[in-house]
Parts: sequence; C-alpha cells; structure tokens
Amino acid sequence: MVHEDRRDEGRVGPLKDVRIDLLVSEFDMGLAQPLSRSVRLNGFATCLRLEQVYWDILGDMAKVNRCSVSTLLSHVDREVHLRHGGVKNFTGLVRVVCVVHSLKEGNCLAMA
Repeated sequence: MVHEDRRDEGRVGPLKDVRIDLLVSEFDMGLAQPLSRSVRLNGFATCLRLEQVYWDILGDMAKVNRCSVSTLLSHVDREVHLRHGGVKNFTGLVRVVCVVHSLKEGNCLAMA
C-alpha cells in the first residue's frame, strides 16, 4: 500500500535497532521539568529557566568549586564576555557548559 510505504520514508533503519530501553524504562521525568530561578550575575539579578537536570549539574559544579551557583554562573558570564565579547543566549551556553562538564567527568550514560 502507498500509505504504508510513506510511513517508512526518512527512517534510517528499523526501530528495533534503537537501543534506548534503559533510558526510557528508568527515565526520571522530573529531570526534564523546567524551573525558573533567580540568580545574580555579577551583581545583576536575572532569571534563568533550565530543566532540573541542569540545575543539579550546576549544583554539583558549584559544590566542587566551593561556591554558590550564582557565583559559578557569574564566572561563566564574565569569562564569556572577556574571551568572546558575550553571548546572545546565556541559557543555551549554560546548558552546553553543563553537558561539557558532564562529558569530562564521565557522568553521561553510555548507550548499550
């Protein structure tokens, strides 16, 4: 049937080859919950909206550096301004910083 053929368009391979069962079966949806928090970036109050998983990573990073999350984010903000003239999407930068940190620490789940 033509309709059945179109459903398979764009697929790279059969869905049975996707190995995300561990991720799906044990996934904590609370980690994906976005939360807005007020932070001070170099003395200026602002609000960041990040998913809980990123707030958790930032909390871990701040703990390792013996500082608050606001101090950690102020450092990131200051460094990006000094080295790159700033960034248009600070929240996106924070997500990338968290992912890079997690990759370096080996905290990412390996797909089986």
